[in-house]
Amino acid sequence: MIFALQIAPTVCYCAHTVTICRKIDRRSLLFGSFATVMGAKGGATGTPRLETLTQWLNASPQERELALQPCLDRIQAMDPSIHAWVQVMPEKPTGNGKLAGIPFGAKDIIETRGLATEYGSPIYKGRIGTEDAAIIREMRQRGAILVGKTETTAFAYRTPGPTRNPRDLEHTPGGSSSGSAAAVAAGMVPVTIGEQTQGSMLRPASYCGVTGFKPSYGLLSMDGVLPLAKSLDTLGFFTHTPADMLLLWESMGHPIGRVENFVLGAPEPMPEVEPAMQTAFRNALSALRTAGATIQSLDIAGMLAKLAGENRMVMFYEGARFHQQRFKEYGARLADLADLVRDGLQISEGRYDEARRYIAECRDRVAEMYKATPVILVPAATGPAPLGLSSTGDSRMNAPWTALGTPAISIPLPVPDGLPLGLQLTADHGQDARVLQTAVQLHTILASAR
Repeated sequence: MIFALQIAPTVCYCAHTVTICRKIDRRSLLFGSFATVMGAKGGATGTPRLETLTQWLNASPQERELALQPCLDRIQAMDPSIHAWVQVMPEKPTGNGKLAGIPFGAKDIIETRGLATEYGSPIYKGRIGTEDAAIIREMRQRGAILVGKTETTAFAYRTPGPTRNPRDLEHTPGGSSSGSAAAVAAGMVPVTIGEQTQGSMLRPASYCGVTGFKPSYGLLSMDGVLPLAKSLDTLGFFTHTPADMLLLWESMGHPIGRVENFVLGAPEPMPEVEPAMQTAFRNALSALRTAGATIQSLDIAGMLAKLAGENRMVMFYEGARFHQQRFKEYGARLADLADLVRDGLQISEGRYDEARRYIAECRDRVAEMYKATPVILVPAATGPAPLGLSSTGDSRMNAPWTALGTPAISIPLPVPDGLPLGLQLTADHGQDARVLQTAVQLHTILASAR
């Protein structure tokens, strides 16, 4: 890990002077401090630590400035046990919008100029990005402060990184957006950027007890993001709550629609999930019905299971061909990605086309369902975060919706004890505002029903 506040000496930043820090070994934390005046102001005024995005957005510009150092202090204190970050080196924003002064982190498959971009692989250890990806440019132009890069599984596939689940360090945070989910769950930053090809955002959100949002496929530019399967790869975000996510979406200039009343859909029979998730999901549906919601049963479990398999087929076919040259260069050093390339190259074009046709057929079928049930509820994972760090968990609950390209969000479910679980909401392609507004509504209802 690299932890550094490596801004050139006496650079003016956030209206304060920044000093460069000394260098020590890679596994140590290197943090420069903002000018003494900044620390003195924070201590003198007793400025509360800002954690959620809602708190940051409600804070004054001065409060945002003062809250950045406590944010870095929290990373310094907690990350030796969580390992959410590859590098911490705050960069000056390039604009001044609604996100001015608000810190965020970015998954380490996203190109960042002057910061580590190592793809979660030891092969690329020490690689520095040469330009900012489109999503980084957008965030910085809106005034947000890129704090650093968050850990990912190697090449955003299966080989786990070092990140642990902040809710229980003996459990995985999920993947592949491991560090992005963990950084928000630990209260280190209010927003992080992740990416999903199967279940790489919504599963970690469920495991870590935060909100993860995957917008409609193609809505956010993937320019500057390392691909795995271009017809599936989708950027997204982590925040603490659905209300935070709605505010983030609005702050980025996207329409947020309005509160609507409609019939919800839910699978019956249930997809194959663990008992803890089955109980929590059924309890959530019961609480929503008690609160007045109408929920229509949908016989989609079989379709979702097949879609998960076809998602995998497409990912292997496209991923193998994108990474084929890399495999020729590095072979087994690619770890699990090497197996994907070997297996994916065996998939014929005909079988790939068959998978794409089935996905297209299901997209039409589900679009009809959305006409009667505009938001469909499903579990966000098969169960709680597995014990250990050797696996990042099962993506079967998320992969179908990634294949379909629909917006999907995972929100925390009420869990009386044990590890977090998430409720996944999906809507038709382009109905991002609808799924966000509904997530806020349902989260409020479920929180009050505890």
